[in-house]
Amino acid sequence: MNFYFAGAIRGGRDDAEIYRNIIEFLQSRGTVLTEHVGDETLLQEEQSLSEKEIYARDMRWLEEADLLIAEVSTPSLGVGYELAVAEKLNIPCLCLFRNNKNNSLSAMIAGNSFFKVIVYTSLKEVEKYISHSLQKFFDSKSQINPFS
Repeated sequence: MNFYFAGAIRGGRDDAEIYRNIIEFLQSRGTVLTEHVGDETLLQEEQSLSEKEIYARDMRWLEEADLLIAEVSTPSLGVGYELAVAEKLNIPCLCLFRNNKNNSLSAMIAGNSFFKVIVYTSLKEVEKYISHSLQKFFDSKSQINPFS
């Protein structure tokens, strides 16, 4: 199973540790194509790539993904774009929104029935929901949307 994990990069790196924890959990269940999103030094490392190279790489990974999981607590144009592309490619999407921040979830995400939005307060909640969804996916032995 290939996961595309999306989280804010240029929009803010305050949640990098949360991203890393979610990525580590996902790695125990498959391949995380975008494991670099949890790296706290990511902005420095990506300086060696052009914006075109980053775009091409990320779109290639998105096309390889079976599921997209996005942490959407920190608003990000890039994450929004990735979600829109995933919707067009019919890749099931789970959006994780932490309910302890002062910002609100975009209506473009919350109001789109294609995206499954989970409001959470702890990593344990996220792990439980993902585990349950993946079990449903594997038990069905079909390409159903595990987040529906």
